[in-house]
Amino acid sequence: MKYFAGIDLGGTFIKCGIADEAGNILIKDKIPTGKERPYTAVAHDMAQLVRALCTRAGVAHELLGAAGIGSPGTADGETGVIAYNNNLGWHNVPIGKAVGQELALPVFVANDANVAALGESFAGAGAAFSSSILITLGTGVGGGIVLDGRLFEGKRSAGSEIGHMVIRAGGVPCTCGRRGCFEAYASATALIRRTRSTMLRHPESAMWQISPTIEAVNGITAFDGMRRGDKTAKRVVRAYIDDLAEGVANLINIFRPDAIILGGGISAEGETLLSPLRKRVRGLVYGDFDYAPTQIVRAVLGNDAGLVGAAHYADLRSR
Repeated sequence: MKYFAGIDLGGTFIKCGIADEAGNILIKDKIPTGKERPYTAVAHDMAQLVRALCTRAGVAHELLGAAGIGSPGTADGETGVIAYNNNLGWHNVPIGKAVGQELALPVFVANDANVAALGESFAGAGAAFSSSILITLGTGVGGGIVLDGRLFEGKRSAGSEIGHMVIRAGGVPCTCGRRGCFEAYASATALIRRTRSTMLRHPESAMWQISPTIEAVNGITAFDGMRRGDKTAKRVVRAYIDDLAEGVANLINIFRPDAIILGGGISAEGETLLSPLRKRVRGLVYGDFDYAPTQIVRAVLGNDAGLVGAAHYADLRSR
């Protein structure tokens, strides 16, 4: 039995888990990133965390096959270089080499959303499917694509930025500089923006009872209002699902995966979100949906998806 370290490099915390070949996490922990420091100091802390967790789990160093790092931004899977990480202000940082030298092990680096998709595909909601696409609905829209069991990263690992597929030309400005991106309409941030603007136009809405101030609005305010029977909240949710369906249908039309997996905070709505989404997507997909149906399901690994995926990525790349 070999074991692999999965590392999630965040702007605030470095998370790490030690996983077996089946994707089971034996132990996990996190430490502050300290992003203001040189990358070499961050790399040292990563290696120290891996060693400490192996010791606590009783995993001998010789049984650790490799380590994987998931990072926001663009990470080159071939070189282990983080080309761009906005959270840390990094450009062309050889983090894989730095951590690898500390551990005396192969270290592989990938985009964090990509490895999360790999984690769900390998040991989560996508385990029963050959091809799946993870869409995370959080501050932005992230995700990753697994085709026939293989992670699709694109040229120099710079692909799979599904949140920046335009679903409405000339639409709402996106943080990337374009207009009308999937992220600008289907993220939790977009839903909060839509909820707030609608509430300001409808002071009679029950959503004001749920969130008495505009600042208190969150990603479930409209869903809570809908559950109370509020018509304005129902319109907000319906419009959000319509926009989400556009992006989902585009991905199905291009890749026709076995499953679309939804993660992130809004996915916690479960069937309240998924059931109407499935109906809307069915009407948007090209051709006969039932000829090659795509299931739409909820992610199950939560925050562990990135750790499992990074560890499995290391396993795959080190073979």
